[in-house]
Amino acid sequence: MAKYDVDQIRNVVFCGHGSSGKTTLVDKLLNMTGAVSRPASVEDRTSICDFEEEEKAHQYTIEAKLVHFDYGGKHFHAADTPGYPDFIGQTIGVMRGMETAAIVINAQAGIEVNTRRVFAEAGKAGLGRMIILSKMDGENIFFDKLIHSIREMFGQACVLLNVPVGLGSDFRGVVSTLKPPSETKGAVIDPASIHTPLLESIIETDEEVLERYFEGQEPTEEEIARLIVQATASGALIPMVCVSAKTGVGMPELLEALALCAAPPTAIRRTGKKADGAEVEITPDPAGPLVAQVFKTRVDPFVQKISFIRVYSGTLKKESAVPVVGERKPVKLGQLLHMQASESEPIDEIGPGGIAAVIKVEELQTGSSLGEAALPPITFPAPMVGMAASPKAGGDETKITGALGKICMEDPTFRREWDPQTKELVIYGMSELHLQIVRERLKRRDKLEIELKEPKIPYRETIQGSAEGMYRHKKQTGGRGQFGEVHIRMCPLPPGTNIEQFATKDRFPELKEIHYDPDWNFLWIDSIVGASIPGNFMPAVEKGFRERMSKGVLAGYQVQDVCVEVFFGKHHPVDSSEQAFKTAASMAFKKVFLEAKPSLLEPIVRMEITVPQKNVGDINSDIASRRGRVLGMDSAGGDYQTIIAEAPLAEVSTYARSLSSITGGQGSYTMEFCRYDVVPSNLAKEIIEKAQRKEEEEEE
Repeated sequence: MAKYDVDQIRNVVFCGHGSSGKTTLVDKLLNMTGAVSRPASVEDRTSICDFEEEEKAHQYTIEAKLVHFDYGGKHFHAADTPGYPDFIGQTIGVMRGMETAAIVINAQAGIEVNTRRVFAEAGKAGLGRMIILSKMDGENIFFDKLIHSIREMFGQACVLLNVPVGLGSDFRGVVSTLKPPSETKGAVIDPASIHTPLLESIIETDEEVLERYFEGQEPTEEEIARLIVQATASGALIPMVCVSAKTGVGMPELLEALALCAAPPTAIRRTGKKADGAEVEITPDPAGPLVAQVFKTRVDPFVQKISFIRVYSGTLKKESAVPVVGERKPVKLGQLLHMQASESEPIDEIGPGGIAAVIKVEELQTGSSLGEAALPPITFPAPMVGMAASPKAGGDETKITGALGKICMEDPTFRREWDPQTKELVIYGMSELHLQIVRERLKRRDKLEIELKEPKIPYRETIQGSAEGMYRHKKQTGGRGQFGEVHIRMCPLPPGTNIEQFATKDRFPELKEIHYDPDWNFLWIDSIVGASIPGNFMPAVEKGFRERMSKGVLAGYQVQDVCVEVFFGKHHPVDSSEQAFKTAASMAFKKVFLEAKPSLLEPIVRMEITVPQKNVGDINSDIASRRGRVLGMDSAGGDYQTIIAEAPLAEVSTYARSLSSITGGQGSYTMEFCRYDVVPSNLAKEIIEKAQRKEEEEEE
């Protein structure tokens, strides 16, 4: 890799909805610029970017890929990203390493679900944005309607940089709107009609040039070249270009547009925090202090872990030891690699704007900051769909842990958890498709086959009233016996309770000591007077409470939101033991819990559902049928509304299927845990009876 000045570098992420042609575009750019000489086709499974076996089989991108090429005296790092919302985490991570987002829209399909999502994510990341209207050779393209919908959804800053000559099978060229030629025969729109608004969008970032323009003086080519980058980076201009990667029409003009409009590293302002917490602006100076970040992690079957690093300041050199935020000592990086999809070449160093990969550095994770300042963490959406996973083959229980660990490492939108309550290994992803791809990857890469099924809902148990009681554990089997007696009072502890204000002498006159667990919202109070339970047995009493709470009382679900006061007890100088008091405490808890108006709790999730206006009524009715409630609505731009709602997790655990059915695939949603709430008595009865039947079957 030759050394490039920071102002020669352009980092562009190609993103958009599935089947919009992103991968074909990137493959074509690599061929056109001579970066890769071999032919490439998604359909023929010879794509440069879609090299993973799952991608070849399904013919869509699953994982973001990094490539590079040179054009017009500039060095481009380009990222090809997945088009399905199921893999949005890959796009979000890569955006951190880029300055420009090239949003690809299928001219036949128009704005789709992930088009809106990536446009918004690019805005959150502070990137300049361009729009590529692809597949212009397709049939049934209504160009005026397409442009109107884009400007209505994304704003008037969206302006055509060129217009098509012919549409569909007649698409044979594009005409510049920045420099309209005198002859524009066949152009779908008169480019001269767009020239003035385009020019004004470009020069409005410079008051002096704008003032001269209104006085009748045209800006120079040098001024336009400088200001179009500023306008794109600031969002004042979102240039649109028309192409067909399949036929190659418009591709040379796309390269010109990228060279003209894409922002250099100097155009995007970034800040970090020093060790003392002070905010510092990061300047892309190769001689400055090192500031870099890992924005992507990939696990390769041969070289194992690959970490992709973007440098924002300073120079990163091979075989160097660099500080990593959160690590106690510097980390040795080893060889730097310049990645071309699945291929790599060794390089000695990279400066600001540069992207390199390092292998087998276990200390690095996606989001890790290297050097003198910590960059903001990369925020990924929480995985919404959970499935219980188990290995098909006996003996693979230990193997599954390591295999899933690698998936977690490379995919921040994937999570695994062992639920001690349901005794299930639950894996979480963005959708059922996401988890299915994980399953396929485990089979290919780790020779591990897993079964997936819907997980049990993690209900909880609590109480609605107060009660008091005791339990005496007395057992004599010859020799030393067992004896322990525990008296307790129990009352509800509402979530969010101020413990200091709750646990006072006014409420608990004999209060001696308090113990609080915020994870379970469990408070237990030691009010023992006169050593009726010796102090050395109190830890066993607490252990008894906790064991019973983890096992549950009603239906085997964890207990929470409870306060227990231990106020009296009895012991025997010979027969009392820790085991005896643990058993007595557990049974006392169970007995009193059943007298304190026990109830079942269910997880409630908050949902934001974005759908076309015409589907709002159907969604509202559907949410109501799921015991949910709509909290409000916001405009999502264009003809879309975002419905904000709450619903029980049990009713929406497979919501993606219903939403797709109702909206014809045009809806999207996010979901996150909100709180626990009481299950209606009729449903609670069914859940408890089912759990009791299962327990009886297991005992038999």
